[in-house]
Amino acid sequence: MTSPSRLAVWGDPIDHSRSPELHSAAYRLLGLDWEYDRRRVDAAGFDAALDGLDATWRGLSLTMPLKERAHARADALDDDARLTGAVNTLLLGEEIRGFNTDVRGLTAALLAGGLASARTARVLGGGATARSALVSLLRLGVDLVELRTRRPEQAEELARFAQHIGLQATTTPLDSAAAPLPADLTVSTLPGGAALPETVMAALAQQGGALFSAAYAPWPTPLAQAWTDAPVLTGLEMLLHQAVAQIRIFLHGTPEEALTDEPAVLEVMRAALG
Repeated sequence: MTSPSRLAVWGDPIDHSRSPELHSAAYRLLGLDWEYDRRRVDAAGFDAALDGLDATWRGLSLTMPLKERAHARADALDDDARLTGAVNTLLLGEEIRGFNTDVRGLTAALLAGGLASARTARVLGGGATARSALVSLLRLGVDLVELRTRRPEQAEELARFAQHIGLQATTTPLDSAAAPLPADLTVSTLPGGAALPETVMAALAQQGGALFSAAYAPWPTPLAQAWTDAPVLTGLEMLLHQAVAQIRIFLHGTPEEALTDEPAVLEVMRAALG
């Protein structure tokens, strides 16, 4: 029987995704005859799409708005997926195994970008990626985080999660004109095209320290354009490092086992991003 060789990234929207370029470059170097594509799948259509896959499928990468749906469908979860309630990687087979590689992807991106020394942080957005960001920030030594979300119920839920994992958290409406508390680092999990009032973005930039934006398309985001006096890191770096962990999973069944000549794999993947 031929080993499963089909993979894809699913989400909505999905045309902007650079994952096919990253994964395809890695598989060529590793000598794997695997296909990696993209497919537009929304939350309502996820279950039917997943149930329609045949035995040629090895795994999936998941992005907005599918991370909670993938978590619900997994038969087994890794520690970060269980903690955050979010899955961005499914390893298919007789058992569907769910993983969250966003946490280690963001951690590696902040380390690579020299942004890992923050002790106070601000997180913009309240979805699955925001929960992963909070875990990553905790592991890097952040003590206090301000949460800014559009909806009060999001803020309450995220604050409970932050406190559950051991972070001190305050909440403020995303578009509040109140002067923000100074932060060493701002992590934005907002979509790339999301715009806030200019006065709000200016205040966030002035008091926000360095900016890490999980979004990378379109680039620069409105928020990144407002960040003129501090370092800005695009989400491509997170995408790169979480993809390496995904490839480990698709090849070895675990994100803990390194790839053969992983530095070379990283190099070709980074080159694929241009």
